[in-house]
Amino acid sequence: MLFDEALQYLLSLGHETLAIKLGLKNIERLLLALDSPQSSFPSVQIAGTNGKGSVAVMLESVVRAAGIRSGIYTSPHLARITERIKINGLEISRDDFARHATRVRDAAEALCRLGTLETPPTFFEQVTAIALLAFKEADVQLAILETGLGGRLDATTVAGARVVAITQVAIDHQEYLGETLSEIAAEKAAIIRPGVEAVIAPQLPEALEVIERRCRETGVTPHYAGKSIAVKGASAWGNFSASFETDEDGYGAVRLGLRGRHQVVNASVAICLAERLRSLGFHLTRTAIIEGIESARHAGRLELWEGSPSVLFDGAHNVASALALSDYLREFTKAPVTLVFGAMRDKQLNEMAALVFPKAEHLILTEMNNPRAAKIEALMQLVPRGFPSDRITRAHSPLEAAQAATKITPPEGLIVVTGSLYLVGEMRELLSKDAA
Repeated sequence: MLFDEALQYLLSLGHETLAIKLGLKNIERLLLALDSPQSSFPSVQIAGTNGKGSVAVMLESVVRAAGIRSGIYTSPHLARITERIKINGLEISRDDFARHATRVRDAAEALCRLGTLETPPTFFEQVTAIALLAFKEADVQLAILETGLGGRLDATTVAGARVVAITQVAIDHQEYLGETLSEIAAEKAAIIRPGVEAVIAPQLPEALEVIERRCRETGVTPHYAGKSIAVKGASAWGNFSASFETDEDGYGAVRLGLRGRHQVVNASVAICLAERLRSLGFHLTRTAIIEGIESARHAGRLELWEGSPSVLFDGAHNVASALALSDYLREFTKAPVTLVFGAMRDKQLNEMAALVFPKAEHLILTEMNNPRAAKIEALMQLVPRGFPSDRITRAHSPLEAAQAATKITPPEGLIVVTGSLYLVGEMRELLSKDAA
């Protein structure tokens, strides 16, 4: 298949979340048919509700700073599916993606013909297989895998990572993971297996109890991140400096490459993971760890484009991440804010809106071309009572939203795009073209 054919084939498998089928049987059999590429390299698996992507990119940045050939697999993508798979910091090429996708498709179809699989592997399962094949071919020395959903039944779990991490657990994806924090934590904690090195971020007591019980059941000694952090200050746009003390080392005055106070804890998780890898023989010096944390970048997460006006992209898609954005805007934003908001209807929209809508001078509500997207009429119900109606714009597409935002926002203002990573992806493309 050529790249466009490969992309259409993958999309034909159904929407990434609506067509989800949690379970490991399909991905296990698919990878076996592909000669188990995941057995060719050691890996780190990162699960959690918030922060797992940020921790993944920080750790990958550390690994590259140490001269270790890395692979990183994250989701979802913002604009291009190839963003999900990077080797040594570089996005996989379209040709390589298509070549691996062809091999995965052929293996999946053969398994279905033989009756080994009843249904084709899902979009996420097949993209995961593509990533693992790419990492094997590239001879990566370490793969960093961001869990897609949950952990117990997520396709990335089949890689059998030797080192795992649980970032902050919060309420999200209840339709798949459970209604309570304890149930959700149990799904994520299942990646802790006998023999692994496990790093645990600071948690709410209800989630921590579940995670620690899983550690006891598997005989794993947890390593707790964030035990000794001293925040030293922050730049004008919210890049924090902090020192970190662990049981093994000290890291003073580290200036984080990722913005926001919440990234301080994520950095502590990445540092703790690096130390666990070091205990397994990876040469990760203190200098490489600091350099990696300081140089890490993560598109769409408090990503700032300075200009007239400036634009801030943040894919805050649940209550915890909306709170982090709200705190950031309160602490670091003095310019009038034009808030562009679109979200999925299955999110806790009332709580999210209550946190971020009051930060707006002007509110632009929009909906994406996505079957899960909340309609503008539903978003209008979230607007706080008393918010001036002449400062609310209904945009029936991200294109309309981008046009409205650039027209409404004064040169000294700030456009904030949030509510969904899917919206952030579309708006980044549109505003980039507009700027060009």
